[in-house]
Amino acid sequence: MITIKYFKEITFVYAIFISLFHFGINIWGGISDLWFNSAHFALLASLGFLTYEASKEENEGKKVSILNLIFAFLSLGTFFYMVLFEESLYAVANSQMRMSDIIVAALTIALATIMVKKSTGYIIPGIIVFCIAYLLFLGQQFDGVFAFAGMSYERFLYRMFYTSEGLFGPIATISSTYVFMFILFAAFLLKSGAGDFIVDVSDAVAGKFVGGTGHVAVFSSALMGTISGSAVANTVSTGSITIPMMKKAGFKGTFAAAVEAAASTGGQIMPPIMGAGAFIMAQMTHIPFVTIISVSVLPAILYFASISVYIHIHAKENDIKGSKTNIKILPLLREGFHFIIPLSTLIGLLVYGFTPTYAAGIAIVAIIASSYLTKTKRMGIKEILEALALGSQNMVVTGVLLIAVGVIVGVINISGVGITFSQLIMEWSGNSLLIAIILIAIASLVLGMGLPVTASYVVLSVLSAPALVGLMLSPEMAALVSAGIDIPEVTMYLLSAHLIIFWLSQDSNLTPPVCLAAFAAAAIAKTPPMKTGLVSWKVGKGMYIIPLLFAFTPLVTGTWIEKFEIFFFALFGIAAFAIVMEGFWDKKMPILERLVFGISVVLLLTPDSAFDIESYFGIINNTHIVGMTIFVVSMGLHKMMFKEGKKYASIN
Repeated sequence: MITIKYFKEITFVYAIFISLFHFGINIWGGISDLWFNSAHFALLASLGFLTYEASKEENEGKKVSILNLIFAFLSLGTFFYMVLFEESLYAVANSQMRMSDIIVAALTIALATIMVKKSTGYIIPGIIVFCIAYLLFLGQQFDGVFAFAGMSYERFLYRMFYTSEGLFGPIATISSTYVFMFILFAAFLLKSGAGDFIVDVSDAVAGKFVGGTGHVAVFSSALMGTISGSAVANTVSTGSITIPMMKKAGFKGTFAAAVEAAASTGGQIMPPIMGAGAFIMAQMTHIPFVTIISVSVLPAILYFASISVYIHIHAKENDIKGSKTNIKILPLLREGFHFIIPLSTLIGLLVYGFTPTYAAGIAIVAIIASSYLTKTKRMGIKEILEALALGSQNMVVTGVLLIAVGVIVGVINISGVGITFSQLIMEWSGNSLLIAIILIAIASLVLGMGLPVTASYVVLSVLSAPALVGLMLSPEMAALVSAGIDIPEVTMYLLSAHLIIFWLSQDSNLTPPVCLAAFAAAAIAKTPPMKTGLVSWKVGKGMYIIPLLFAFTPLVTGTWIEKFEIFFFALFGIAAFAIVMEGFWDKKMPILERLVFGISVVLLLTPDSAFDIESYFGIINNTHIVGMTIFVVSMGLHKMMFKEGKKYASIN
């Protein structure tokens, strides 16, 4: 380790420069995508090597290892080589690479892998090494469908470094544009005081209900999701307030942490940002970002509602009342009304047709401008610089990870493994959509134990999305698509398939043994991490139920009337599911009563086609009518028995 005077200040200024560079290029342009993506990697990797393992001891922020310093300069060197020797892109496309090209390309892959290892552990680097080995020589050792003839290392390095198939391809473009700008937007909102405002509004709106502090966690995490789109970021920002609040109100520590982790995971599925995955989805499917976020609103509400039901049941079971908050909503809204301006600006520009990158840039300017409409939360030079630095620092892990994952995706595409895997899913599932989703859920669970959410989604979507789309299409529609006929409805089935995979990938935030959001919440609550992970996995069960609605109902593919019909009955179906799981509402339920509620769950969440029941009510399915009737009657009888029991107890 060496000590550098003013090292903290230098890295702070460097982080500001990185944000300004990205902001300028994204708004005004000026360089090619290849150069920009290369610079994106070089800047973030160098910042990561300088700061990620900075000393936490007495000379905090002043020490850096010599090796990390070398890695930082080498990372910058890869960009300068790209700029100075880009003619290799044309000169060696059909011939051998120069030795310097080979060295720099290999070095870039190595640096990306090392940085990912420092930030996420050994799983992703291990997969990268395996993929490279498979493409170069290991594939020759396989028989059958996974056999691959191999590729020369010169050709591999050329395609990984100089073409859009590898490090600096479409996923890197998404990282350097959409993802960076929205993370920067989130940093500005947080520095402007939006986080505290969101928690206060949540407390004022939801705090007085039964289990109010738990609902505050859900409501604030839902709102925070519109800003950050990161489960761990949501957990540590809102959880530091809501978890102690829930424990003080009477919630068990593990349950409080689990609620915050599950609710914060919803930030990844909550429009308008939805984390990095939504931007990748837009790029991979060529579906407008606005379309993705518009169809995601109702499912996100369903997910947060499912958590609220668990909170309500837990609060009833433990006799936890609402909080006696003195916060008044109208004065609070008057004080923080300016936060609505940048969010409205962002959504308005997206709806109007501007690119997400441009919309985020203008929304950042709107944050600064609107802050001057208040007297207490104005963003001065200091706050602006801190927000710029925070944006770059928050982007390091995500940015380098997405670039490194480009190697995995490149290998999958070059080798044809993606097509093979899709064919295997079709074969193993026996053309059953439900079995295919179960297989993908299992794969997601396994991948999620080692991969972050974004990486898990990218890998799974490349491998399995084509198979899901094929299983969703009717035989007639599939035949037309195979004949090359363009059918607009197919686009929505493609979106459904990607949303299924995207939602299932979120489970890695909640599922042991590696569940980062649950672990972050456990650290705040001072509860056992694994136990917290198990409880959060149970509370977040909506992550499994709602993807089934994407597959078997018109929640994504239908008209808005059909979507609202599915949404309405699904709300009650998810509530009934939580009641069955917990076996409690006003009092503990016997098995028979839980069984009756379970029947209502199946009917409320199942389309008519599952039972081949003809609908006589037009839009509303008979299945849902029967399920709703069973639910209402069962709940009414339960309430009557509960009141009779209380009356009998009071007499005696």
